[in-house]
Amino acid sequence: MNRRTIRRHPAALAAVATGALLLSGCAAAITPATAPAQTPAATANYPVTVDNCGTSLTVTAAPERIVSIKSSATELLLALGLGKRIVGSAFLDGPLPSSLAAAGADLNVISEFLPGQEAVLGLNPDFIYGGWESNFSVDGVGERDALTALGVGNYVFPAACKGDSMPNPLTFHTVFSEIKEAGKIFDAEPAAEELVRRLNDDLAGLTPPSGTTTALWYSSGTTTPYVGAGIGSPAMIMEAAGLTNVFKDVRDTWTSVGWETIIEANPSVIVLVDATWNTAEAKMAHLESDPATRALDAVQNQRYIILPFASTEAGMRNVEAASSVISQLADLNE
Repeated sequence: MNRRTIRRHPAALAAVATGALLLSGCAAAITPATAPAQTPAATANYPVTVDNCGTSLTVTAAPERIVSIKSSATELLLALGLGKRIVGSAFLDGPLPSSLAAAGADLNVISEFLPGQEAVLGLNPDFIYGGWESNFSVDGVGERDALTALGVGNYVFPAACKGDSMPNPLTFHTVFSEIKEAGKIFDAEPAAEELVRRLNDDLAGLTPPSGTTTALWYSSGTTTPYVGAGIGSPAMIMEAAGLTNVFKDVRDTWTSVGWETIIEANPSVIVLVDATWNTAEAKMAHLESDPATRALDAVQNQRYIILPFASTEAGMRNVEAASSVISQLADLNE
């Protein structure tokens, strides 16, 4: 296991950040918690050591200047009352939910997609919170070891870990445990505990329909569709909503399949993930224009369930997504 201890090296970080600015100048139903009363430096809850995607990460002080990548990371920080510590965010998968709109009104969105290292280090962060492991790359915000050497802490939402660290399967218990872990890292444990309590209550209050309803989770792709498989957040959400995933036996989070397999399965409903770069409307248009897919029962009867992308990746909005599925399915069955 790799080990990282995050200590700040202001001189080195400032030098890289200055260089980054020069380079960039040359290049064309969650409510936030109350912000912590204490300043981060005033607490005695550190160091915190966690295993993050196979890496032992030690954080010696509460992060004060955070860059958040992906909606799952940004929305959780806002829900924990940490909006004032976010110096930059990027790669948001859609608008913030109405419950977090006020808390995120002043977000400094530095890129609609994955930002480069120059843009990120130019903000002089002490921590980067990523929604995906792939955010941390040479072509992205930087590799984790290199960032650590600069004193920039880095953390991936654990549900998005790959390889041996990938949850198999992902469960709500795992997601809630990871929210509590974030609370420890960012010195927001009471807010994290309260958020998990509310999510557990909401989860317990779900009433899935009786009977069997088979479903396809259609994320993206036209020539080769990318669909929800059997161990990730799509599977977890569908199970909580009482849907039977037609690809539940595929031991992966998402997977590519052939249309002929989908046609053979002939699901009762189709869950469409709505993203700005691949809208639900575009997927509907494809399904209804292709001679093969428009013969599907779900397409002929327009039995579609639409979920915003940001609610479908592992995180605090998954219970909300399951509740929405149940509500939309009830409407379809009227």
